[in-house]
Amino acid sequence: MRHLFFALLLSMSTLTSADTDLKKVGEAQLKVLFWKVYNSRLFSADGSYTDGQRPVKLEIEYLRDIDADPLVERTAAEWQSQGLAHPRQDQWLQSLAALWPDVSKNDVIALQLDQDDRSSFFINGTFLGYVEDPAFGQSFINIWLAPNTTRPELRELLIGSAR
Repeated sequence: MRHLFFALLLSMSTLTSADTDLKKVGEAQLKVLFWKVYNSRLFSADGSYTDGQRPVKLEIEYLRDIDADPLVERTAAEWQSQGLAHPRQDQWLQSLAALWPDVSKNDVIALQLDQDDRSSFFINGTFLGYVEDPAFGQSFINIWLAPNTTRPELRELLIGSAR
């Protein structure tokens, strides 16, 4: 058990040090009608983004309180809108439901994809857990970054092409 604890601490410190080297690619704010929902920021090693690039980090800073269940449901709805039907998608949603807490105004949930396509989630800088499936990370980040995203204006700002 002690070895597991030290391994977890080592992996968390590795993620933290790698995170400091990332440069902002772009940022965007999601508004729905009159309500500001969140600010989003994308980071990469060189400050630019290409599909499949690693490491990459996406931060979502919530501008209102939102329970975890609607966040997971929104993820499923976005995948459906993009036509994603991955065979392990239900497992991914279960993992997210287990990882994500309810968020309060100004909370930041971050996803970092490392060189091994491991997806690490953080809230306000505190490690939440991994989704180990290598196919998950790109599918999740594509909610914002795929050409067929439901929010193309956010995509353009996040990937820096709307400067």
